[in-house]
Amino acid sequence: MLLSAAPRADLNSTRVLSLDSNGRILDWISWQDATCLYVRGAVAWTIGDPCLIVHGGMSRLTGEQSTVALHPIVASRGHARPGLLEPAPALTNAALFARDRHLCMYCGQHFGKPLLTRDHVLPTSRGGRDIWENVVSACLPCNVRKGGRTPQQANMPCSRFPTGPSWVEHLILSNRNILSDQMDFLMSHLPRSRRASA
Repeated sequence: MLLSAAPRADLNSTRVLSLDSNGRILDWISWQDATCLYVRGAVAWTIGDPCLIVHGGMSRLTGEQSTVALHPIVASRGHARPGLLEPAPALTNAALFARDRHLCMYCGQHFGKPLLTRDHVLPTSRGGRDIWENVVSACLPCNVRKGGRTPQQANMPCSRFPTGPSWVEHLILSNRNILSDQMDFLMSHLPRSRRASA
């Protein structure tokens, strides 16, 4: 199977946004998984102009090569689950650093991933939990300086009140190559109060 990309999409990093048939946002899927949905006839509807073209085999009868045009947003048949709660994003360092925009929440400086750490606002030694609402990104010097104290005890104000990202925010943070149709769709599903920070 060969693959070509439309000018606006990069084959190696483009992912398709998967929805259920009711339009509930599920997750990012690979071009291979999206192609399977098309081939099985499991695509209920799509949004946006095709962003990738998948080239298949040659027809013995016509000699023509089959192609599948993949859209940036694909809704699948048979996946509608009304009333299902949106999944909670996993707390990983990569997701945490993305949420905090690779800034130390104590000194405000920007750092690369290897120079950031996960800091527990209420230290685990004092009963703090390893959850989104209790962790922030911190550079190593600030994390060491704060130690096992709260920000108030260490006289190190935290520049952001930690909150857990919504599933939509998580999807935005987890993909560096979001196409414009995908970003417009995702942004329309964020609460107004969170759109400016996404």
